[in-house]
Amino acid sequence: MKRYILLVFTLLSLTAGAQSFQIALLKYNGGGDWYANPTSLTNLIDFCNKNLGTNISKDYATVDVGSAEIFDYPFVHVTGHGNIIFNDQEALNLRNYLLAGGFLHISDNYGIDKFIRPQMKKLFPELDFVELPYSHPIYHQKYNFPSGLPKIHEHDNKPAQGFGLLWEGRLICFYDYECDLGDGWEDPDVHKDSPEKRLKALQMGANMIQYVFTK
Repeated sequence: MKRYILLVFTLLSLTAGAQSFQIALLKYNGGGDWYANPTSLTNLIDFCNKNLGTNISKDYATVDVGSAEIFDYPFVHVTGHGNIIFNDQEALNLRNYLLAGGFLHISDNYGIDKFIRPQMKKLFPELDFVELPYSHPIYHQKYNFPSGLPKIHEHDNKPAQGFGLLWEGRLICFYDYECDLGDGWEDPDVHKDSPEKRLKALQMGANMIQYVFTK
C-alpha cells in the first residue's frame, strides 16, 4: 500500500488541478543542524509552483527518519553541516521508504559529506554513490544544465558534483556535493548570492522536482 501511495503521488503530481501535496525536510539525530537553511524549501516550492505548474503545499513538513509518516512525502530533503546518526530502525525505515518509491535529496552544506556517506552505506551496504554523467535526465528537465550542477558557493576549489544511489536502474537518492543548492534557494539577503546564481540553484532544484514526479 505504501508503495502504491507513492506511485500515485508520482503520477498525479504534475497534473493540472491535482490535489496539493507536501514535500518534507528530514530531521535526524547526531547533533548536526538538520534545520539549516530554513527558507530554502519554501522558496523552491514557490519557484516550482510558478514555473512548473506543480501544486506543492507552501508549508513543507518536517519528518523524523524513523517515522512512518515519511511515506506520506514523495520527496524528502536533508541538509546540514555536522554529524548524522541513523540507528538500525531509522536506517531500515529510510531504506524501505526509498525502495517503496520515495526520493531523497542530500544537499552538502559544507561538512556533511564525512557523516552522510557512512550512514547511507548503513542503509544500502550493496550500493555506492556514483557520479551521474552530465547526460543524466535530472540535468535536462525544463532547465538545461549541460555541464551538470551549477557551482553556488566556493569552499575548497573543488567542482560541484552530483552523486546518486541507483536501485535497479532507478535513481533513489541525489546528492549535490561542493555545490550548496540549498544555500542557493534561501532568501536573497541570507547569503547575498547574485540573482544569477540564485536562479540557477532554483532551476536545478526545479529539475529535481520535475524529474522525481515524472520519472
